[in-house]
Amino acid sequence: MEKSIFYHAGCPVCVSAEQDILNLIPTGQVEVVHLGTDKTRVTEAEKAGVKSVPALVTPNGNVLHINFGASISDLK
Repeated sequence: MEKSIFYHAGCPVCVSAEQDILNLIPTGQVEVVHLGTDKTRVTEAEKAGVKSVPALVTPNGNVLHINFGASISDLK
């Protein structure tokens, strides 16, 4: 089974959502990507359909935008 990917930027909204996601999905089934510190993955997130963070990309490619912390364009 592929992992979900949780993209965030480290803001308070993102950190709160990260804690909720990690409580809902077992750690081995979700990869957490901090786009504020790993700028190399912003393009990957965009290609997956992420428009803002925090966002969860499911193994089948659905993008679940959670609240609003930052626009993906702000992270470039």
